[in-house]
Amino acid sequence: MKKTLLLFSFLAFAGLNGRAESQPRWMQQPAVSPDGKWVAFEYKGNIFKVPFTGGDAVPLTIANSYNGYPIWSHDSKKIAFASDRYGNFDVYLMNASGGEASRLTFNSSRDIPCDFSVDDAQVIFGTDRHDVYSSARFPNDGIFTKLYEVPVKGGNSRMLNSAGMEYAHYNEKGDQLIFQDRKGYEDPWRKHHTSAVTRDIWTYNIKSNAYTKVSDFKGEDREPVWGSGDIFYYLSEKNGTQNLFRSSLANRSEVKQLTNFEKNPVRNLSRSAHGEFVFTYNGDIYTLTEGLVGG
Repeated sequence: MKKTLLLFSFLAFAGLNGRAESQPRWMQQPAVSPDGKWVAFEYKGNIFKVPFTGGDAVPLTIANSYNGYPIWSHDSKKIAFASDRYGNFDVYLMNASGGEASRLTFNSSRDIPCDFSVDDAQVIFGTDRHDVYSSARFPNDGIFTKLYEVPVKGGNSRMLNSAGMEYAHYNEKGDQLIFQDRKGYEDPWRKHHTSAVTRDIWTYNIKSNAYTKVSDFKGEDREPVWGSGDIFYYLSEKNGTQNLFRSSLANRSEVKQLTNFEKNPVRNLSRSAHGEFVFTYNGDIYTLTEGLVGG
């Protein structure tokens, strides 16, 4: 496990006083490409990418608006992201090499991408749009996220689920989603608490319409991602400070802690298809590769 050391490979970018920074801090929302070669991240309201091994970071967006929350298509050729360039957050799509972005959503609500469909034909996003009128949660739009999809070629958005899924991801087959729930209002930055509204990790079987709770800590369990098969990874405060853990659907009681940070929480977890992880800790981006834990 190591910090990602990077340099900004441009000189005349607004906000950096015309100088390259040797090692920037407080980069957010890192997302590793499925092929494990690149990390996209947000810094000062724009999106950059850097090799997974570290090096020069290049800008993918250059705008006065906020651009963030990047996610990769499964073929590592496209990046979806959120931008408020027209007032509120909408979903945009661009080539992984950068260039002009196409706008996919046009709603006045807050749309944040979280995954692509397994065939890369749809972008999956969370939104605070209205729930259906028959829902017991209507109209608590700002608390319970609705999951939508929109075609990458453009078109109408369609609701997939209104159960309050956050950080939702498809498994390899596309027949299950893993997500963190939300039961009510709680500051997501609050640390070391237990209450009735702390987050848990769930799976949703699309064919059977069945929900299964897969974490049991009374405090915070967050930001799940799939591994190979039925293995999953997530962040938890079960042993104190929020760290990275591994478990599986076949044996949910067997949980292994993979990082051991003590002072501040691990956040912003992402995993490639081959087992490369990125996350943030104390303002820096860290990388970790399965099989090399502790390296």
